[in-house]
Amino acid sequence: MTFNTSLHRSWWMENGPGCLVTPVLNSRLALEDHHVISVTGCLLDYPYIEALSSALQIFLALFGFVFACYVSKVFLEEEDSFDFIGGFDSYGYQAPQKTSHLQLQPLYTSG
Repeated sequence: MTFNTSLHRSWWMENGPGCLVTPVLNSRLALEDHHVISVTGCLLDYPYIEALSSALQIFLALFGFVFACYVSKVFLEEEDSFDFIGGFDSYGYQAPQKTSHLQLQPLYTSG
C-alpha cells in the first residue's frame, strides 16, 4: 500500500479483477527505470482491494490470537477429575481411623 506517495505501484493495480494493462510506449513521464502503463476495465479500484485485503488480514490475525488463547487455556487448565488417594479433597478417600489407644514412642538404639 503506497497511497500514491511514491513511484512504486500496487500489485493490485495491474493484477486486479478484470483489469486490462496496456503499456504506454515512448512516454516522457517514465523515468529510466520505470515504465508507464494504462489500466482499464477493473471491477474494483485497487485502493479498495488493498483496504479489503488489509481488513481481512487484521480479522484473521485477531481470530488466530483468540484461537491461540483458547488452545492455551485448554492445554494449561488443571485437571481436577483425577483424585489422588488421600488427596486434598475433603470428600475424597478417607483413611480408616485407628481404634487402639496406644501411644507410639520413639525407639532409641545404643550405638
